[in-house]
Amino acid sequence: MYLTITPDSIELSPGGEVILRHQTWLDYENLLTSRQDNAAIKLSFNGSTGEIRLVAPLPEHGKKSDTLSDLVKALLRFQGRDWESFDPITLQRFLRRGIEPDTCFYIQNRLTILGKERIDLEVDPPPDLAIEIDLTSSTDPQDYEAIAIPELWIYRDRVLYIYGFDGQQYQASETSLTFPEFSIKSLLPPFVEQAWQTGSSVALKAFEANLRDRQ
Repeated sequence: MYLTITPDSIELSPGGEVILRHQTWLDYENLLTSRQDNAAIKLSFNGSTGEIRLVAPLPEHGKKSDTLSDLVKALLRFQGRDWESFDPITLQRFLRRGIEPDTCFYIQNRLTILGKERIDLEVDPPPDLAIEIDLTSSTDPQDYEAIAIPELWIYRDRVLYIYGFDGQQYQASETSLTFPEFSIKSLLPPFVEQAWQTGSSVALKAFEANLRDRQ
């Protein structure tokens, strides 16, 4: 594994994860500037521990993230609901936390962020749903507590974990706040894995057919 950081770029080998300790918020912002538009490298900052984490996801990571995002959109279309999705996005609480979910959705609060080029959590609400794919690294729900996203999904080892924010911390849940009518934990994973094995469009069409059969 290699890591190269210059004022103009960051290079990290695919599948690599590096933790930099004894870092400041300024260090974090400087790394964001160095990364520029290289969204293939995810950056997070933990103000409590002074750690910056750099992760370069593998192709499987991106594929499963895209698939879950597509499945969520299919569910929202099926229900006739509007949304705004972001991939990638950097969410920050000054000096406390900087984090980049694999994808996130504004649904209930989508009207509040329409037309905005940047989300400022000092004045804007957080996304309603964030999704993380754990393949080469592990997401701790505590990482999101400062951001206070109402619902967090973590997909790991063919299992979808759902967490709801109670105002203080994240609690594991068997049901989805965003989609209470569906058994999300059992419904989505088979189609995520099907997309990896047979292709995204094939899995998405099968999922949409599954939804139509429920009507």
